[in-house]
Amino acid sequence: MLTLKVLRENPELVIKKLAVKNFDAAGLVKEIIGLDDNRKALQTKSDALLAEQKKYAAQIGQLMKQGLKAEAEAAKAEVAALKAQSNDLLAQADENNKELEAKLVLLPNMPCDLVPEGKGAEDNVVVKMGGPEPQLPEGALPHWELAKKYDIIDFDLGVKITGAGFPVYKGKGARLQRALINYFLDKNTAAGYKEVEPPVMVNAASGFGTGQLPDKEAQMYYCGLDDYYLVPTAEVPVTNIFRDEILAPEALPQKLTAYTPCFRREAGSYGKDVRGLNRLHQFDKVEIVRVEKPENSYAALDQMVAHVESLVNELGLKYRILRLCGGDMSFTSAITYDFELWSAAQGRWLEISSVSNFESYQANRLHLRYRDENGKTQLCHTLNGSSLALPRVVAALLEDNQKEGYIEIPEVLKPYTGFDRID
Repeated sequence: MLTLKVLRENPELVIKKLAVKNFDAAGLVKEIIGLDDNRKALQTKSDALLAEQKKYAAQIGQLMKQGLKAEAEAAKAEVAALKAQSNDLLAQADENNKELEAKLVLLPNMPCDLVPEGKGAEDNVVVKMGGPEPQLPEGALPHWELAKKYDIIDFDLGVKITGAGFPVYKGKGARLQRALINYFLDKNTAAGYKEVEPPVMVNAASGFGTGQLPDKEAQMYYCGLDDYYLVPTAEVPVTNIFRDEILAPEALPQKLTAYTPCFRREAGSYGKDVRGLNRLHQFDKVEIVRVEKPENSYAALDQMVAHVESLVNELGLKYRILRLCGGDMSFTSAITYDFELWSAAQGRWLEISSVSNFESYQANRLHLRYRDENGKTQLCHTLNGSSLALPRVVAALLEDNQKEGYIEIPEVLKPYTGFDRID
């Protein structure tokens, strides 16, 4: 979340920046500053009452020594009255601070200066395009028909076992999934990311730390009996490794990668965008996460974007990189680059990765700090990116590599799959 320091020092800048995300923050910023003013006033009153209590407490001992019992009892009565007032102030402060916290988390992160204005996906900026143009045979099929033809993904069986959006991968389809996961993890670790295997269920504190709660609880699967959430992305458990930590300067940067299954309710999704692998409730994804000093985070972001681009290039797929406009960014992001693959069979772009810098927004919620050269604690910057999400990568691989009677496996995956083609 945004810090009170930022809000108090330049409220007009906060309002202006959040307008880029199409968020009207004027009223909320005013409320927050008012609540913070009240917090300070209550603290001042509480400190004054405590000083009075100490003064009377010191007098009581002296009065008792002098045998002035009546005066001592009067002083005790004053202390009791002051304590009652203090308790009342503490209760007021507690309620005020709860309301202040509740208001603070309603403010999204401020977009950085590079973020363009815009309402939605149509206003995103294409910053780069690459990869070969797919050469498809006559009568090319979309991936859901290829999956059925070669018996590698069974969508109907997934409906039987669970429901729509939970496919069953079979034979070479299952091996292709495993191959992609291992390939992405190997490439990430070779780039300096330490592999971790986190839980796929998290508590509410973890969901709050990375900003999924309270903003996205309707999109998360909730296990009510134990008060746990199934992860929508490995970003949540991996970033929370550092919750409530103060890192030494030499411990930065932290670079981690993880594979997890991911679970998203995708409430309200419908139409052609949900066909086949285009939108699922359970899917596999490999993630990269970085924790950086603020002055290094944008160089780190560029490195992450270049790394994801190298993966897509090695797979031989046509892609484009978008800088998201304010209206299409997530609640927590300061800047996001999306990667999309071209599906020639579907005639549309498929998102396969988001790479984001959250600056200090998540770190403030996580209480994630480091000690600077002067020994003072400062908020870290956090970043994450899909590296990569599998379903649409598989969709593009199947569609763009279909030949007459078979699907060719990209060269870099052959050592991982153990086969050259699906037929």
